[in-house]
Amino acid sequence: MTDTDLETPVLDDHLHLDPEHGRGLDAVRDFRRLGGTHLLVVNKPSWHLGVEVETGDDFRTVFERTVDTVADADDLLPGRAWPVLGVHPGLVSRLVDRGFAPDEARDLMRAGLDVAAEFVRDGRALALKSGRPHYEVDDAVWDASNAVLRHALDRGADCDCAVQLHTEASEDLTDIAGWAEERGLPAHRVVKHYAGPTLAGPMPSVMCRKEWLREVAESGDPFLMETDFVDDPDRPGAVMGPKTVPRRVRWLLEEGYDDAVYRAHVETPARVYDIDTEATLSASTE
Repeated sequence: MTDTDLETPVLDDHLHLDPEHGRGLDAVRDFRRLGGTHLLVVNKPSWHLGVEVETGDDFRTVFERTVDTVADADDLLPGRAWPVLGVHPGLVSRLVDRGFAPDEARDLMRAGLDVAAEFVRDGRALALKSGRPHYEVDDAVWDASNAVLRHALDRGADCDCAVQLHTEASEDLTDIAGWAEERGLPAHRVVKHYAGPTLAGPMPSVMCRKEWLREVAESGDPFLMETDFVDDPDRPGAVMGPKTVPRRVRWLLEEGYDDAVYRAHVETPARVYDIDTEATLSASTE
């Protein structure tokens, strides 16, 4: 089996690209060279791109850069690349440190999500991104963060799109799944980014550790695969590189987990995001 003969769509469900400061499109070329076909590219946190937000409209620069980068990535892939846009939950702490009250930070982050939802409604983005801090915060910040998260679920329901979440490590996020269902957003369209192999509530986007992939493959449950590649030269070993998903797909196939590969790269993307990775792959190679 050579690098490009996987004969299946290969989707990385969550990574970042930064052509200005990081590897950018070279990372996409590495992904493609190893057999990768499809990407969901999430905007980097606003402050990582030098944008200190004061209003919701300040997020537009971040989103526009991501959309432009994804268009360039799309040209390089045998399948497709799609933007996922939103507000990183860690922004709440940055805003509070800058002097915002928690409720002011909440309102600004919700305004940013409203702008991201415009991109989804216009067809320029596939899904939204939100969450809550994965570290200890005080009650006021936690309450503000959950209000932002619920607002993202509202917007996901309004736009009929998936919502990716950055949250604390957990095997049980049925509370968030319940909030989504209350708003008319099916729980399977809420995606826990950086998930382990076991998760109650949202859909797990599993980090590509072999032991985790083996466990979720053998479970028979739906799942997605991701690297969370951050494309930051100052953090080269922070997470997994862009070659990892195709390499892990190859390993899963060698181990006999063909059904799991189909679930993660065809069935689950269709169910969560309403995308057809097989049709977009064949259409791009005709």
